[in-house]
Amino acid sequence: MQSEIKYTTRKIVSEGDTAQSVGSGTLSVFSTPMMVALMENAAMKAAEQLLQEGESTVGSELNIKHLRPTAVGEEVEATATLTSQEGRKLTFSVVVTDKNGTIGEGTHIRYIVNIERFMGKIY
Repeated sequence: MQSEIKYTTRKIVSEGDTAQSVGSGTLSVFSTPMMVALMENAAMKAAEQLLQEGESTVGSELNIKHLRPTAVGEEVEATATLTSQEGRKLTFSVVVTDKNGTIGEGTHIRYIVNIERFMGKIY
């Protein structure tokens, strides 16, 4: 494996990111589905360093914990670090933090795919 492959993505929590807004809960706090999307985005961006022309990655598995709430207006950041690569299978450690520390963590698996071949499977 190359030197450490990682990527951090950030966002400010908006009303559209809340559990109440996305329908995963009733409270106006950063939702688990939006935290998952941020984790996947960080892993996708980290994986770009490994791709050849005509390739992309797709998410296939998540095992995460959402540990504490984050308020609207706060900045959150997700960092994905590649922990193993077995052929086309990429395993990432993902951690999401806000100004008070870790709010979520877990693992995420993505696979490298040939875009044309993959998209051909759905038509």
